[in-house]
Amino acid sequence: MAIASRPPAHARAPSARRACVRTLPRARAARLAGLAGALLLGVLIAARAAAVGPEALPSSRPAVVPPAPVVRVDAVYPPRQLAAGRSAEVVLAVTIDAAGSVTGVELLTSAGADFDEAARTAARAWRFRPALRAGAAVASRIRLPFRFAAPFELAPPPAPPRAPEPRRPQRTEPRVLEVTVLGRPSRPSRGASDFQLEVGELARVPRRNATELLQLAPGMLLTNEGGEGHAEQIFLRGFDAREGQDLELSVGGVPVNQAGNLHGNGHADLHFVIPELVVGLRVLEGPFDPRQGNFAVAGSAEYELGLARRGLTAKYGFGSFATQRLLALWGPPGSGPGTFGGAELLRSAGFGTNRDSTRATAMGQLEGRVGARGHWRLAGTAYATRYHSAGVLRADDVARGRVGFFDTYDRRQGGDVTRFSLAAELEWSGEQLTHGHQFFALRNSMRLLENFTGFLLDSQQPQQNLHRQRGDLIDLNNVGLTVGARGFGRWHGRLLGQRQELELGYAVRGDFVEATQYRNETATSVPYRLETAIDAELSDLGLYADANLRATNWLSLRGGLRAEAFTFNALDRCAVDSVAHPSRSNPPGDRSCLDSQDYGRYREPVARAATAATVFLPRVTLVVGPFFHLTASASLGRGIRSIDPIYLTQDVATPFASITAYEGGVAYARRLGWLELAGRGVLFGTQVDRDLIFSETAGRNTLAQGTTRRGWLAALRARAMILDLSGSLTQVHSTFDDTGLLVPYVPELVLRGDGTLHGALPRLRLRGQPLQGHAALGLTWVGRRPLPYGQRSDVLATVDGALGVAWRELELVRTLQNVLDRRYRLGEYNYASNFDAQGPPALVPARHFTAGAPRTLLLTLGITLGGQA
Repeated sequence: MAIASRPPAHARAPSARRACVRTLPRARAARLAGLAGALLLGVLIAARAAAVGPEALPSSRPAVVPPAPVVRVDAVYPPRQLAAGRSAEVVLAVTIDAAGSVTGVELLTSAGADFDEAARTAARAWRFRPALRAGAAVASRIRLPFRFAAPFELAPPPAPPRAPEPRRPQRTEPRVLEVTVLGRPSRPSRGASDFQLEVGELARVPRRNATELLQLAPGMLLTNEGGEGHAEQIFLRGFDAREGQDLELSVGGVPVNQAGNLHGNGHADLHFVIPELVVGLRVLEGPFDPRQGNFAVAGSAEYELGLARRGLTAKYGFGSFATQRLLALWGPPGSGPGTFGGAELLRSAGFGTNRDSTRATAMGQLEGRVGARGHWRLAGTAYATRYHSAGVLRADDVARGRVGFFDTYDRRQGGDVTRFSLAAELEWSGEQLTHGHQFFALRNSMRLLENFTGFLLDSQQPQQNLHRQRGDLIDLNNVGLTVGARGFGRWHGRLLGQRQELELGYAVRGDFVEATQYRNETATSVPYRLETAIDAELSDLGLYADANLRATNWLSLRGGLRAEAFTFNALDRCAVDSVAHPSRSNPPGDRSCLDSQDYGRYREPVARAATAATVFLPRVTLVVGPFFHLTASASLGRGIRSIDPIYLTQDVATPFASITAYEGGVAYARRLGWLELAGRGVLFGTQVDRDLIFSETAGRNTLAQGTTRRGWLAALRARAMILDLSGSLTQVHSTFDDTGLLVPYVPELVLRGDGTLHGALPRLRLRGQPLQGHAALGLTWVGRRPLPYGQRSDVLATVDGALGVAWRELELVRTLQNVLDRRYRLGEYNYASNFDAQGPPALVPARHFTAGAPRTLLLTLGITLGGQA
């Protein structure tokens, strides 16, 4: 049997932090290059200043408490080595998450394949009290040695013959171990709807991209009418968040939502994230944390990046529809998960017609120390994709055989997306005060071609030249530049015998947007009308105070106040598109942006609108417990969503929508031997004063009346040494305040389940080395969604699965999505359209849908060199 050293209480705890870095627009290349250079120079100067000596640090006493083992599992002496009877030592680098679970195991010192595997198997079963930085739980990395003593000695000859008995080694005091503390401290929970998710083994469940990791949170539904390169439409808690308008999204602390995007204010595309580099998610359903800012209506989601498996990993996947995926990942052995690089290239012909896509992504991150208490992090991303889309089909056309289930009406639909980003982060930890800053800049562009209505909207107007129906193809182009920063100062001390915390912080960003939307002829893709042309500058400054006050060890009050200030300055370059009394001598004809008023009076075709507003957002959570492994909570908060610049009016006082949310819930957490259980039950409600509803004719979200949502959710996760199961059920009722009608498209009932079974395959060895295997399953079931005009969608149900086997450095994985090959409608709509260019348009609403993917197989072969997981 082997005995592992435990980390000592006095171990040094240098920490590693990261800084996310991003790249920016060609249109302002010189200005951005200067900005990025100044940003990096400032970081390096600050790092050098902080490293001069202890006087630059808040305190010379340790601010980090290393992890401590709670569950220790001794390694079993390998049976195949009993004949040799030798002693051995294996040294591992073990990564521990903020919950105390082992998420990564790397081999530092080998004693042979059998001893190495025995040590890794034991290490994965350990559980720890997590490391603390400034009193908050954080991820950490420790060196963990396992010593294997010779298991027996032969009995002396005079003794009666009997089988040799093992000699149990004596436990020894542990050696001093190096401890590296990584990542951001976990924030105090905001109640039962605050899901701090470790992806862990559930990463093995088949997912097309990193956006689908959101489905680990209860109530999430993702659909996509625009193709593989188009951002997913997100539904959560009765909100149709479209591509992010009602869900604040960030990756490594850097915002993803694009303020002022013409396709949808708050548009968020997560396809630039490589799924294998996501180690955790925090999904907070509801606006209950003062750190949440613009777009946190249904809630917020934060992606945490890292790479637990060190060394160099290369993967090649190929499968259905000529899909190929190349993936390269690297993390230097001995460094923390926060230092990594990754690149991905994917191309596919897509299923059915007109669904081909190509995407390329590169992500890199470095982290390290500044002196004894400072941490820095740098990160950068680059992403580009081009894709085609099949768009929507009329159900009656499919039933009549006019088009196939996976066909398209318009092969010109599709788009292009790019994103480049750079960010830097610095943080210092003292005895009672921790403070940090993050700076970021990013540039994104998007072109989107969609046709929802066919040949319906190009009706003949009196002042126009005679024309036929030219088609309703939307050609939208949006270019955005975002620069910003965020920072905080966090104090903790003791009062009333309890730890008390107070944090003050800021978040600022500026967005510069140029956007146009044309209508193109379907046959030639030549634009015939400019519908929108807008340049906008948007600024957002948020200040917050957040407290975590404890009256007793079972009663705490968490929350505070956020103040948000917005300024808007928008130039509409196509302000006049029609005139009530046009000039008879010089009628406007087919011109889009008119330079005349009534009776031919001249005017410039532009108009500028500017406004500003402030809002105060109180947020509070009361937490009671735990009692008998149960913790109760109640939360109340206000959130906001800024208004699309196209709706601005000069000096309008409140250019945002206001949200009030409340909830009450119970959380259950317990460890039963080798089994960990965590469950949630929540009742919630939300009221929005001005909502956004998708318009098929406009091709984007448009303003609507106020709405109210009420519902409940239940969630459960169970984890053991070889098992990880997660399931949730959410029910919600969403209505318009003025009519009481159901809000269209949002699901009322969502059921989701994920599970994996993983570990060594019994009695299966290859050249003396055991085979590791896993099986994964993902289930989604969505009830019939309400549609306009009193209609209902079909039930949506899918099953995805994966099987994998690993041996030494090699891994082979087979994933199968839509295992049952069920033909289903991913998105369903009800509106008027006409896809027959020769026939008269009909204004009767009809059922439309986007087709879900058929059974899709992907086979992936991977190899890792220079490191172990």
